[in-house]
Amino acid sequence: MEFTLNIWVIYFLKCNSYQEHILMQNGKIDKIWELLNTVPDPEIPVISVVELGVIRDVIFSENSYIISITPTYSGCPAVKAFQDDIKTCLKENNIENFEIKIVYSPTWTTDWMTETTKEKLKKYGIAPPSETVICPQCDSEKTELISEFGSTACKSLYKCKDCLEPFEHFKCI
Repeated sequence: MEFTLNIWVIYFLKCNSYQEHILMQNGKIDKIWELLNTVPDPEIPVISVVELGVIRDVIFSENSYIISITPTYSGCPAVKAFQDDIKTCLKENNIENFEIKIVYSPTWTTDWMTETTKEKLKKYGIAPPSETVICPQCDSEKTELISEFGSTACKSLYKCKDCLEPFEHFKCI
């Protein structure tokens, strides 16, 4: 009896796994968004590519997912990493029927970041995009620009005049 029960349990688990695989191959877009939300930004790993706002759309057409991504700026070197990481994530989850499409219009903007994403940036030590640059360490508005460019072109380097800590500011784009 126990042997028969084990066989049924294995059969049930395989069926559910197979059904999930079939659903994924047949247009389960919400699951694709969930997977994409696990892909970290290659330059700021505390946020995902979805949270950054570079994933513009996911559609299912002609038995394939089309994932549209918009670079943070033209010539962004992270685009190749985005593409590779997305491909790896989807393939690791048995998704083979997809295409990644680069979309330049409308251009990416920091307005596509949520307040939650901006808070994650601050906790990570990067001042989120805003007209007033606020130190992510001590919340002081007394800051000075050190360099227009930080570790990436979309960030600038600042120094806090109160706590004297240097930090990066994600530029308003």
